[in-house]
Amino acid sequence: MAQASPSPSRGRDSQREADLGIVDALAQLSFLVQGTLVRHAATHDLSMIQTQLLGVLRDRVPTMQELARLLELDKSSVTGLVDRAERRGLVKRTPSIDDRRAVGVNLTSSGRRVVGDVVGAFQADIASATQCLSVAEKKQLSTLATRIVSEYGPSA
Repeated sequence: MAQASPSPSRGRDSQREADLGIVDALAQLSFLVQGTLVRHAATHDLSMIQTQLLGVLRDRVPTMQELARLLELDKSSVTGLVDRAERRGLVKRTPSIDDRRAVGVNLTSSGRRVVGDVVGAFQADIASATQCLSVAEKKQLSTLATRIVSEYGPSA
């Protein structure tokens, strides 16, 4: 007699129990998170780097030089990126109050709306993806991810 194949949820349970190891687990988690963000950004005709630019600008007004460091791009690439976002009405350049030679970049109201839409949809998907975790596990994951980003990320 043929053995019944496991149900989809049962297959998922056994996959959850198998530890992928730190490298594979983080790589696959990264693919899942990036894919989700890319999908939501695409609904606003944004590339991943444009999405990163808008994400950086959510809570600060960096100079072009700071943007280059934060996005890990050369200054000419940042100039082109900001030019395109400015033509779309998502960002604007403003003279720096600290240094007359520097220019700050900030979101326009249209840019803030786009960021709000993408962030809202992205948060909903991440909440769905992490519903299998307890509140304590979510907090632990957040704390550990924050530590890694703080120690290893470009703004470190």
